[in-house]
Amino acid sequence: MLDQKALRQDPKAIAEGLARRGHDFDAEHYKALESQRRELQSRTESLQHERNERSRAIGQAKKAGEDIQPLLDEVATLGESLKAAETELEAVQSSLRDIHLGLPNLPHESVPPGEDESDNVEIRRWGVPPAFDFRARDHVELGEALGNGLDFAAGAKLSGARFVVMRDGIARLHRALAQFMLDIHTTEHGYRETAVPYLVGESALIGTGQLPKFAEDLFAIDSDEHPLHLIPTAEVPLTNLAADDILDAGELPLGLVCHSPCFRSEAGSYGRDTRGMIRQHQFDKVELVQLTRPDDSYDALERLTAHAEAILQRLGLPYRVVTLCGGDMGFAAAKTYDIEVWLPGQAAYREISSCSNTEAFQARRMQARWRNPDTGRPEPLHTLNGSALAVGRCLVAVLENYQQPDGRVAIPEALQPYMGGQSWLAP
Repeated sequence: MLDQKALRQDPKAIAEGLARRGHDFDAEHYKALESQRRELQSRTESLQHERNERSRAIGQAKKAGEDIQPLLDEVATLGESLKAAETELEAVQSSLRDIHLGLPNLPHESVPPGEDESDNVEIRRWGVPPAFDFRARDHVELGEALGNGLDFAAGAKLSGARFVVMRDGIARLHRALAQFMLDIHTTEHGYRETAVPYLVGESALIGTGQLPKFAEDLFAIDSDEHPLHLIPTAEVPLTNLAADDILDAGELPLGLVCHSPCFRSEAGSYGRDTRGMIRQHQFDKVELVQLTRPDDSYDALERLTAHAEAILQRLGLPYRVVTLCGGDMGFAAAKTYDIEVWLPGQAAYREISSCSNTEAFQARRMQARWRNPDTGRPEPLHTLNGSALAVGRCLVAVLENYQQPDGRVAIPEALQPYMGGQSWLAP
């Protein structure tokens, strides 16, 4: 959520900032609503005061033996006027809440202009894509050759399209990747391993920005107690651990890491990446979240991105890092780096991690604060998140980059201890 004080003071400046990410904010409509809110709030307070005064006058008139009916009539009329004003005020406040919850974050000044992924800016590359002297197969072919270790037909049989069943060595490699990532992030990067629920309430999704705007992207669960949704990413429960809390300055920065399944309806993506594991309804991710002081958050973004890159470097997987342009950023992000790994089966770099600083956007929505020792007051902290990494896409990258002409797949050295010393997956 954007700073409401800034919105009220200069909605035109907010509109100009949001235009950099392709969002059309009607500043004049907002100003009119805000003016109406102030007028109705003043009127409501005035009517409340007047009704209270008349109520006190009734008591005095009773003591004096005067006729109180005219005063009773006035209080009744004022009560009706007050109720009507409160109803109008609530309607205007509801419209303003909808606007506040529907506005994306302002882009940081360093975010490049642009409309879509073609305007993203590459900032570095690591590693060299392998040069095969044979036809590179994609992970679907490789999975079939490896004893049907990736079985999309079985996934569809159980659950429909965009699901997969993994078996044998590939299933173990998938598990090994997640364990490897957790070990590196906890023992070397200082994150606290956290296990979270995979179902969350609506307030958690409002807090991180998925609701109300992106409800169609979520899987909702019928519940007798209260509405629940399957998590689209562990960012949601991890970040919401700070909701409605005030952290001491000494607790920051706080880094959390979680391995979890993620569930996404992929609404609007029909026809895209229908082959293989690139875009699934259910996939695993190791997620990083950092909570920081505002002054530290952009240094933290660089560190968090480097932590995700370190996994790819240990695995020997070529990748590049791009800064997303304004039009390609996620709803809550103020700045995002995407890490794209090389996939020989597609002869292209594809996203494997997205690392974002949301500044105070999520913190305002969920009332996550820290106590600033300089002022002694609670203030919104800054939240960051990043995939480190998407496990399924990492599995795809390992299979495709380490494939051999005879159909075997070499296991990266860093993963071999997690595979019982095994160095190959063989047909």
